[in-house]
Amino acid sequence: MNIFVGNIAFTSTVEDIRLLFEQFGVVENVNLITDRETGRFRGFGFVEMPNSDEAQTAIAELHGSELAGRSLTVNEARPREPRRPRF
Repeated sequence: MNIFVGNIAFTSTVEDIRLLFEQFGVVENVNLITDRETGRFRGFGFVEMPNSDEAQTAIAELHGSELAGRSLTVNEARPREPRRPRF
């Protein structure tokens, strides 16, 4: 299951997020999103957990929890919408 994680502190690392989610099960991948032009972290990312039950537990437990002084938004990621062509 792909999980959206928002409102992440800019000082947080991939390892911080991995450790947070590993309390609830196996974490397959952590992807923190950066700005294409500046390379700066944008404050959100995605966590992939192969076990749906573990992922649901992580979502329930971590939504609204605090990490580095910020209240996390955690929910199931929606499928990515197709991009519109730029002109």
